Amino acid sequence: MDETPELEKATFGAGCFWHVEAEFRRVSGVVATHAGYMGGWKDHPTYEEVCSKETGHAEVVEVVYDPARVSYDELLRIFWTIHDPTQLNRQGPDIGTNYRSVIFFHTPEQEQAARLSMEKEGGSGRYSRPIVTEIASASAFWWAEEYHQQYLEKRGGGSCNW
Repeated sequence: MDETPELEKATFGAGCFWHVEAEFRRVSGVVATHAGYMGGWKDHPTYEEVCSKETGHAEVVEVVYDPARVSYDELLRIFWTIHDPTQLNRQGPDIGTNYRSVIFFHTPEQEQAARLSMEKEGGSGRYSRPIVTEIASASAFWWAEEYHQQYLEKRGGGSCNW
């Protein structure tokens, strides 16, 4: 009998990927995280290219999780709490489409859950402005450079620029 859990992926963009990755790494049931790029047209983009805002990519975190231990709905709940989804193409001082709020879905079930979650958040009364989060089908995930992986953890914690 195979005891290996069936793992799933979720991909989120919520500003600087250092902060996003650190938040999801704390979640019980998340077995791995990877900082990277998604949503653009350039293959194998570098950090410098993504920051130039000419690749179309967002900084994202790929979350590998065990759905028997943490649900996709719980990951969505966390996503909404770790950034301001009403800021268009920015988070705090980080400005540009590469810092956009985005949920990349991997399955039709994830798409449905993401849309329902966004509708619920939008009607929650938590925000004075409309939610501008993009929901899109996952495309190729490009790993960020090694120095970006678990960046804050390697430096003893901290936060991004804000």
